[in-house]
Amino acid sequence: MVQKLVLFLVVVSVLASGCILGQAPEQGTVQFQSSPPGAQVYLDTMFRGTTPTSVTGITPGNHTLEYRYSGYENWNSGITVSPGPSTMFIAMLPSAARTVSVIPSVTTPATPAPIPLTINTGKTSMIIGESQLFSGTADPGQNVALTLYGPGTYKNGVNLIQASVGADGRWAYTWNPGTAVLAGTYTILATNAQKTSSARAEFTVIGGGLVSIITDRYSYTPGNTITFSGKCTTGSQHVSLNLYGPGQYNGGIILGSQTVNADKSWSFSFQSALGMPTGSYTVYVVDDQRTASASAGFTVLPQ
Repeated sequence: MVQKLVLFLVVVSVLASGCILGQAPEQGTVQFQSSPPGAQVYLDTMFRGTTPTSVTGITPGNHTLEYRYSGYENWNSGITVSPGPSTMFIAMLPSAARTVSVIPSVTTPATPAPIPLTINTGKTSMIIGESQLFSGTADPGQNVALTLYGPGTYKNGVNLIQASVGADGRWAYTWNPGTAVLAGTYTILATNAQKTSSARAEFTVIGGGLVSIITDRYSYTPGNTITFSGKCTTGSQHVSLNLYGPGQYNGGIILGSQTVNADKSWSFSFQSALGMPTGSYTVYVVDDQRTASASAGFTVLPQ
């Protein structure tokens, strides 16, 4: 009986020992990761994919591992793989060959576009005794020569000034001729310092002359036409007529405006109403700028 029991234990022990010896050890699974991702993984010199990648069936123990990534330093080392899952993360370093020397760029200031030479007048028409403003643009730091042409003293041109141009490209000059100037058309010429560019503008000076008026008759009856005429030498292009008299004409009425002809003459015809009050009337004529005036009288007789 004892022998059978001993024999049974021996058999069980042998069978158990055989089962233990036949069991395979647990393999390792490694999740390979890197920064940046996309590195090539070589385990024991064999390519096993690009990160992130999971490699299974790795025998536990010591192995060699290498990461490769274009533009980054290769990483290699020995590792120990344990049974079961594990993770291997490597931060790649940029390759020294990728180091680029950055030379600061030097920006050449753009050459500013030239500012055109221009000239303007403050008034298109000025009265004798007033001032005139000339202004315009030009390249900064330059001077603009101003020359004035016109009647009398200015017939052959008079150099007024060298106007300085400001940093903003603008210049200005005020002309104060006083009363020593004749009526007429003037031209102001602006020239740059190099005399390579010029600009001009025109204006008129009025005043300093006379306005006259006469009538073609000194008496007439209502309903008839009376003509007024005269001269205007002030430089004005028009004259205006106003009529004063008895009744509704006591405060004056505007007869109209008449163009001055090239020879300085003007003429205006007025037809009175049939009910125009009898009595003495006065018609006044004045140039547009009211620098000169004149008057003439006539009588309206009863019908």
